[in-house]
Amino acid sequence: MLSINPNNARLWSMLGSRGTFGVAMLEAAGATENIMVLTADLSITSGLERFRVAHPERFLNIGIAEQNMIGIAAGLAKEGFNTFVTTFSNFAAMRSYEQIRLNLGYMGLNVKVIGLAGGMAMGHFGNTHYGIEDIALMRAVPGLTVISPADGAEIMKTVYALIQYEGPVFVRLTGAVNNPVVYSADYDFTIGKAVRLREGTDVAIIACGTMVYESLVAAKKLEVQGVSVSVTNMHTVKPLDTDAIDYASSGAALLVTVEEHGMIGGLGGAVAEYTAKRGGSPRQLFVGLPDKFGKGDDYKYLLKKYGLTGELIAENIMMALTARTCDVVPPPAMMK
Repeated sequence: MLSINPNNARLWSMLGSRGTFGVAMLEAAGATENIMVLTADLSITSGLERFRVAHPERFLNIGIAEQNMIGIAAGLAKEGFNTFVTTFSNFAAMRSYEQIRLNLGYMGLNVKVIGLAGGMAMGHFGNTHYGIEDIALMRAVPGLTVISPADGAEIMKTVYALIQYEGPVFVRLTGAVNNPVVYSADYDFTIGKAVRLREGTDVAIIACGTMVYESLVAAKKLEVQGVSVSVTNMHTVKPLDTDAIDYASSGAALLVTVEEHGMIGGLGGAVAEYTAKRGGSPRQLFVGLPDKFGKGDDYKYLLKKYGLTGELIAENIMMALTARTCDVVPPPAMMK
């Protein structure tokens, strides 16, 4: 039985998203016998080395052949296995796109794709390893659920939920080691149900992945300036929790989406698609990565460069409130 407390939350934080995923899979293997785990030559990088040693009969290293990996996973799912596959998020979303579309979306097979290092977590590896378009691609596949956990505790919650969940899923893991803690106490996690983390009336922030923590930091900074900000963790980007959007945006002067992803087609786009059809929504500020390729660098430096830290998110929101416009606002760090 999974229970979150300050001690294990801190441990998962230190391990980072991939290490925590490995711990979750090792624990899950003891709870169910039909798990099969496949990786594209990334057993250590996926945090799965202890799983491989403990359960070699349930682990397959397919090598650097992501398209084949999805096909093999689909075959195992057809035979009744609860199948998990791991590779870097951009390789899963791009190299394997046709296979995910046909075997998971079209055929609806029970395969869970774990996309590692979504966003810019690969730092100096550069654009070849950044997953900045993966949400847009994956949520475009009919029938595919898309999840982006906020921290280590939510990664644990996600894996436990996926063991019981029947159907194809793409999970986007973000952040590096020493991920900030969002959850240090137990809470209810349900796929497709957003979590309200903070109440507020002036500005409504909806975030996913690493940006949930940064949004909470931004909300606290804005509170000091007299701006009341709510924060909602939209861990499931598809299907979108539209009730949570309605509740968050009701009465707010500004709706803000924050994501470590390109501003085209990601969480911001998903929210805008819904609110445009509903009508009566406040202005929306998109906070995310610009529509261009930058240069590889240190991960934390990149977050600051693109305005994805709590302090800079708060500055961006204040600029939008003051200007009374939600035209694309350059990240404050890039304007200095």
